[in-house]
Amino acid sequence: MAHSGVVSETTSQPARGRLTQRLQQWLPKLALAPTAAMALVGIYGFMFWTGVLSFTGSTFLPSYEFVGFDQYVRLFGNARWLTACTNLAIFGFLFIFCCLAIGCFLAILLDQRIRNEGVIRTIYLYPLALSMIVTGTVWQWILNPSLGLEKLMHDWGWTSFQFDWLTNPNMVIYTIVIAAVWQASGFVMALFLAGLRGIDPAIINAARVDGASLPRIYLRIVLPSMRPVFFSSVMVLAHIAIKSFDLVMAMTSGGPGYASDLPAMFMYSFTFTRGQMGLGAASSIMMLAMLLAILVPYLYSELRGQRNG
Repeated sequence: MAHSGVVSETTSQPARGRLTQRLQQWLPKLALAPTAAMALVGIYGFMFWTGVLSFTGSTFLPSYEFVGFDQYVRLFGNARWLTACTNLAIFGFLFIFCCLAIGCFLAILLDQRIRNEGVIRTIYLYPLALSMIVTGTVWQWILNPSLGLEKLMHDWGWTSFQFDWLTNPNMVIYTIVIAAVWQASGFVMALFLAGLRGIDPAIINAARVDGASLPRIYLRIVLPSMRPVFFSSVMVLAHIAIKSFDLVMAMTSGGPGYASDLPAMFMYSFTFTRGQMGLGAASSIMMLAMLLAILVPYLYSELRGQRNG
């Protein structure tokens, strides 16, 4: 009896081991399953549904009466959409360029191991902790001719000073650039600083021994080696630019008129306030296409580089 008990206990140990091994394999999958399901439905499912609606004549409520590409024809025949795309081109280019230039410059300054680097880095990163609504509201106060900078100069006696960009249809888009660059340049600085700290100091020291100046070292050696950081920054900034909504809403609400309108504002207005859901869905699909036009070449180049490496 004792012998049979030992045999049964011995045979049950491998079965328990196999069960434990299977649980260890499946537990991570089970833990991630709810998140994966929510992402599949809440992100990709609604993207697909939006794409379907863009081919329908949906108005206030979804309608599945397919109209082909009529919504896209209406979209590109809409003067407000063309204005929004033009504004996005101006805003996106200046926003990305200025953030890269300022962020890279600040990262190079901090890379010199200056005193109180932690305090200065915190100051540069602080705007990132604010929401776009707060940033837009503050800059709306600062740039408002009757409340902010212009009024301050007038109170100080400089009555000829004029800064009415916020109410000037030809200049208002640049006020949004100023606010967006102020908030995002610190984030780009953090990315570039992390990339700079990952470069072997021996390379810089060897270049200095050869007589190269510090600006030449950064321009010819350091910055070209930070290509992945550069493209990652461009991707993040392009995503921010394309989906910009709350900053514009807080600062100008798309005005004066539609002078500072962006595609996200157009999509929200036509989908939720004008009752043209099909047209709004078409505009959101075009925004997705803009993002994919940047993302796909980047992913292709990265995968190709890994394959060649």
